[in-house]
Amino acid sequence: MGREADVSTPRTTVEKAFDALYTDDDTALDTAASLLAADPAADAELARRGEEFVRRAWERGWQPADVVRLARRDLAEEHVRLLGALIASETARYERLPARWAAQVADLDTRAWRADRFSYATAVLELYRLLVRLPSLEPVGPVPGDSSIPPPAVGEPRMLTRIRALLAKAEATGYPEEAEALTAKAQELMARHSLDEAALASGAATGDTPGAVRIGVDAPYEQAKAILLDAVATANHCRAVWNETYGFSTVVGFEADLEAVELLHTSLLVQGTAAMTRAEAEQRAGGRKRTKSFRQSFLLAYANRLGARLATTSRRVASETPTLLPALASREVAVTSHADAMFPQTRTTRVRAMWDEAGWTDGTTAADRAGLGRHRPQVPPGH
Repeated sequence: MGREADVSTPRTTVEKAFDALYTDDDTALDTAASLLAADPAADAELARRGEEFVRRAWERGWQPADVVRLARRDLAEEHVRLLGALIASETARYERLPARWAAQVADLDTRAWRADRFSYATAVLELYRLLVRLPSLEPVGPVPGDSSIPPPAVGEPRMLTRIRALLAKAEATGYPEEAEALTAKAQELMARHSLDEAALASGAATGDTPGAVRIGVDAPYEQAKAILLDAVATANHCRAVWNETYGFSTVVGFEADLEAVELLHTSLLVQGTAAMTRAEAEQRAGGRKRTKSFRQSFLLAYANRLGARLATTSRRVASETPTLLPALASREVAVTSHADAMFPQTRTTRVRAMWDEAGWTDGTTAADRAGLGRHRPQVPPGH
C-alpha cells in the first residue's frame, strides 16, 4: 500500500490579500489592495467571500442595521455603500426574512461606488476587516433561512396605526400645546394596548413569549438618549440594556410593547431635539452663548423628567383595570427573566456630563410639554 502524500495547492490572490485583514498594518493592506487591483479575475471570489462574511455576522447575532451603524461610525460613506450592496445581495437569496429585517434592508444605501481599482480594493478590504472582527452578540431573533421564521404579518394592528399617526402629528406641529395633547393621547393608547394584550394572554394559552429588538443610540449625547430609551422601555413593561461600545440598546419585552417603545422613543427624541434647538435659539437671542454642556444637560433633564412622567401615566392607566394587574405582573416577571437570561452580567453606568443649569431647566420644561398626563391642553384654533 502506498503512502498518502500531502498535496498543496497555490493560494489564490484573494487568500493572499486576506492576510491583511487580521493585522492593523496599513502597509500590508496597501500591498493586498495592489494584488487585487492587478488581478481582475479575483473580483468574483472577492464578492463571494464578502457575502460569506456578512452571513457570518448574522450567525454571530448581528442584523443589517447593526452592521451599517458600525460601518457609518467607524468608516466612510463609500464603505457604507459597499456594505449596503453586499447585504442586499446576500439577503436576496432567502425566500423569507425575519421580522424587522425587510425594513432594515429597504433602508440600505446600495448606490454603486466608482473608483480606480486600487482605491476600490482598499475600501473593500477595510470593510472586510471590520466584518471579520465582529464579536458575537446576544441574538434577538432568527437568522435568514431559519425554518422558525414566521410568515410576515399582513399590515399592523389598528391601534399602532393610530399611535403612529398621532406621534407623526406631534413631531410636525410647531405648537407645543398641540404636541402635548397628541403625545399624551398616543401614550395612553399604548398603555391601554398593553393591557389589552395582557388580558388576551391571561384568557387563553397564546404561547406568546418575550422577545427583543435592538435600537440604535447614536452620538452625540448618547448617554442621555440611552436614558430616555430606558425610561420609555420601563414605562411600557420592557427592559433596556445599553451597549455603549457598539452604539445600541437591546430592549426586551413582548412584541406589542416593543413596537410601542420603538415608536415612542423615536418620536420623543425628535421632539426633544426640536425643543433643544428652540431653547438654544432663545438663549442666543438673549445674548448668552450655548455650549455642548447646555445641550447635554438639556437632554439629560428631558430624559429624567420624561421617565418620571411616563411611569406615572403607566401606573395610572393600569390602576383603572385592577383585575388585570396580576396578568400584567406575570408578563413583567417573564420579561425580567428573559432579560436576565440574555444578559446575566450587567452593570450600572454613572452619567458623565458637564453641568449647565439653564440647559437642565429648559430640558425639564420641554419634558413637561411632552404631555403624558391626563389633562388635554387646548389645541390652537384650526389644528
